[in-house]
Amino acid sequence: MTAIVLVDCNNFFVSCEELFDPSLKGKAVCVLSNNDGCVVARSNPAKDLGVTMGMPYFIAKKKFKDVIYLSGDHKKYRAISKKIMQKLYDFSPTVEKYSIDEAFIDITGCERAHKTTYFEIAKKIRASIKEEIGIDVSIGLSSSKTLAKLASEIAKSKIRKKTDLSGVFEINVENLENILRETPINEIWGIGRNLDKTLRRHNIRSAADFKALPEDFLKRNLGKNGLDMQKELSGISINPVESEPSTPKSISKTASFRHFTDDKSVIKYALNYHCHLVCTQLRNQDLTAKLLVVMLRTKDFRVYTNKLALNSPIESEFEINREIYRLFDEIYLPGTIYRSSGVILSKIEKKKEEQLGLFNAEEKIKSKKLSKAWDNIEKKYGFGSLKIGAIERTTE
Repeated sequence: MTAIVLVDCNNFFVSCEELFDPSLKGKAVCVLSNNDGCVVARSNPAKDLGVTMGMPYFIAKKKFKDVIYLSGDHKKYRAISKKIMQKLYDFSPTVEKYSIDEAFIDITGCERAHKTTYFEIAKKIRASIKEEIGIDVSIGLSSSKTLAKLASEIAKSKIRKKTDLSGVFEINVENLENILRETPINEIWGIGRNLDKTLRRHNIRSAADFKALPEDFLKRNLGKNGLDMQKELSGISINPVESEPSTPKSISKTASFRHFTDDKSVIKYALNYHCHLVCTQLRNQDLTAKLLVVMLRTKDFRVYTNKLALNSPIESEFEINREIYRLFDEIYLPGTIYRSSGVILSKIEKKKEEQLGLFNAEEKIKSKKLSKAWDNIEKKYGFGSLKIGAIERTTE
């Protein structure tokens, strides 16, 4: 039977900050998003006080004055994440990074190499990360990704409740049915708010209820995804751990402003930053995109988007900089206060050898060279060492 481990770093951004400042340990600490817009990570004492994920900073600092608030340092977090991911390869060659603080590991057949049980391997993984890197993790072990994810959440919950500090939990044939009966359906990985409402209308409230659904119901209402999820909940691995990262459907960067604003130059500067970050991700993964989306969110949470289908795949911010400004101008409302902005690139595909057109060849080559030079400078001097200026467009 397949053995899959899900490694989930506990309060990751806060844990990273504690590595560099041990005096923070045991205190109520929150890490803020870019430009200190909202709370994106909380220590357990901060959770106990009632600070919620995503709470705007201006509300949190008034309501929870004794909490320590720190500006996020994502370069630091990515560096620590990289060390953790590399450490996982000591236990299996099949590692799939799911997010900056989570990874799946297929340890099937590794019992012989490590001369111990799968559960003991999971405990070794946790101890190794804690002792060699200094980050505490929760680990779930089961025969499918969905159950491993659920097991990691149970492990994390037991740590929070201080009922089991081992940090490792296994879902197996002995405890599976009881756990599914006790697990609300909306706590299952992949069940979003809308699907939860749909299922509840059919009186499907627990994971066990979902697992017991007739096949024809799943086909009719949820299709193949529903059937796959049912098998995963039964302990049958349908979604294997993939060592090679799959091509993402989209790459996005959004962030709140440090202070709500209606200033066009401030918003354009932010869009420049977002554009550079997503295009850098494209180049680092040898990807291109053919759909550009600009997003604005107002103070009262209304969202406006504008998109453009590109004539040819892009990887350089210099190729779409003007288009971003145009899309922005079309949805910007003078006098409206905005809380956040974002750039999304979609229709992602692997980079191919491009046939340059007769009239744009020189410009595209120049853009690619500029982007490569920019990447090299940032590798040497750090991300953000160069910036594009946001210039107001004028009509001639």
